[in-house]
Formats: sequence, structure tokens, C-alpha cells
Amino acid sequence: MRSSKDKKEYMNNVFVYCEIEGTTVAEVSQELLTKGRKLANKLGVELHAVVAGTGIKGEVEKQILPYGVDKLFVFDAEGLFPYTSAPHTDILVNLFKEEKPQIALMGATVIGRDLGPRVSSSLTSGLTADCTQLEIGDYDAKVKVNGEMVSKHYDNLLYQIRPAFGGNIVATIVNPDHRPQMATVRSGVMQKALYEGKAKEEVVYPDVAKYVSPEAFVVKVLDRHVEAAKHNLKGAPIVVAGGYGVGSKENFDMLFKLAKELHGEVGASRAAVDAGWIDHDRQIGQTGVTVHPKVYIACGISGQIQHIAGMQDSGIIISINSDPDAPINKIADYVINGTVEEVVPKLIKYYKQNSK
Repeated sequence: MRSSKDKKEYMNNVFVYCEIEGTTVAEVSQELLTKGRKLANKLGVELHAVVAGTGIKGEVEKQILPYGVDKLFVFDAEGLFPYTSAPHTDILVNLFKEEKPQIALMGATVIGRDLGPRVSSSLTSGLTADCTQLEIGDYDAKVKVNGEMVSKHYDNLLYQIRPAFGGNIVATIVNPDHRPQMATVRSGVMQKALYEGKAKEEVVYPDVAKYVSPEAFVVKVLDRHVEAAKHNLKGAPIVVAGGYGVGSKENFDMLFKLAKELHGEVGASRAAVDAGWIDHDRQIGQTGVTVHPKVYIACGISGQIQHIAGMQDSGIIISINSDPDAPINKIADYVINGTVEEVVPKLIKYYKQNSK
């Protein structure tokens, strides 16, 4: 068991790793800063952030500090952008050994899914991937002490909540004894908001050479190609989403026509993507994107828990389904009982006649 000194040592701050593209901070990082601020307030500790790149000094601070950051660590040096595994791992591992945070968060992006496991493995801390919720709570456990099972109470642990077993259950995972408690969260799951309270907004520029070994820079990126997103599904105020009940790739054309009339975007369930009717980058749910539109129109979607995880926080949910007992109808605000072929053309006709 930890000594009282060890326990105090690990009651430190909440850390967020901020991902960047050039000098632009990723939206998922700002979402996590918003959530991190709430967690820090709940725990009565500070919110710290760390960002690493090349030529970012004076560029990233204004994108990070307004989210309630008390202390920002800016690592700026050649070789830190584009991202490569070794130097960023060195930075986080050595910084966390100094600062001893109790919680560390990062996006479940290509970078976060590479960096998170490397850092947690080096610190033997454990990591929960693809969380959909993060909360603070207590935990009671049975532990073995001197060969006997005794009760032990833990205060203020990070509840790392995520779908498990193919989305059939929602698991709450805790990490009682190892720090930091690490979690990754997909973009769009949390909602970003500028902090209305007061934070210290201290910025430090550490000497990168003290944290990163020269050997970490042996891997260099020779060429890099980045394509802009073809759509703005995550930020669309109206989403028209289709499932297997749409019936065919041709029928998805109706959804695109409806979305065009509504100035919205088209999404899909995994079943429709797996059927080859629509591109994977439009998939909504546990293994796709998470959306928070004002209006979500679900067309022929049964409503499995994996899909609901990606759209349940929509403002108004409208379900168009021929099955009155479809699971998605239970969370829908309005249910239209009918097939997609029957209902969607009528909606298109109506909006054409009544839109300015």
C-alpha cells in the first residue's frame, strides 16, 4: 500500500496533451480541455496542458489558454512536427515523471492511439481507449493484505466509461493504484466551450533537449500528404443518416437530396457502410464519428447501442422506420412509421415547396 506521502504525491493535476496540425490546435484537444477543466474543478486541482511542435511559440497559446488552462507547457523545436512517436513519447514520459499528474487525457486520433499506449506502458499506468464519458467518483474494492482480503475505499477516481463487448454493454473502468489515470476520447464526444471562470494561464517553454534524447530524432518524415475533409459531418446543424433499412446505394441518393434541401450533411450506420452503400468517413457511432446536430433524422436505422453512442446528444431526433418497435424509436422525439421510399420523397417535396 502507498504511504501517505505517496498518496499526496499523486493528488496532482489534470493534464491534456494537445495535438496540432502545423500551428493549429486540434478541435478534439479543445474538447478535452473543456472536460479536463470540469474534472480539475471537481477535484480541486489545476488543469495543465502540454503541446509540442515546430515554430509554435506565440501561435498556440491563444488557442489553448482560454479553455481554463492554469499552466501550459510549450515544447518548440525542430523535429517535433510532423509527429513522430519517439520524441513526443520522451516529452510526456519525462514531464509526467516530474509533474506526477493524477489524470492524463488525449484524443483517440491516429496520433493519440500511437502515443497513449507508449506513454502508459513506459509509466506502467494503464490506459482506457475510446471513452465516451469521463466522471469523478468513489470506488470500494477488496484487496489482499498479508494474505487476507480486506475492504479498501478509494476517493475521487476517474470513471472511464466506454462501450464494451461490441457495444453490448457500457463498461465503467477505474484505475485505483497507478498514476496517471490515462484515457483517450474520440473527437466530437465532448463539447468544447471557452472557460468562463478565471485560470492562472501560466506558460512555460521547457528546454526540449532535457526531455528528448538525440536518438529519438532518428526517424524523420520525408513527405506528407494531407487532404481536407470532404464534408463537415461533425459540425453540421442537421444530419440525415441512413441505415440498412434504406435498402440500397441508389436510395441513399434520396438522403443526399433531403440533406441538400435542409442544408445538412448525410451520415450512416455501420450496417449501411458495411453494405458498401456509402463511404466509411460518413459512419456515425462507436467506430465512426460522434455528432451533436440540432436535428438528427434517422432513416431506416434500427438503433443499436454502437450507433446511438455517436448521436444520442442530438437536439431533436426524428426516426423514419417501418418497424414501430425499432430501438431508436425509444430515444426519438418524433417517429414517422413508414419506409424510407415512402417518407423521404414527401419530405423533399414539402421542403422544396416551403423553403425560401
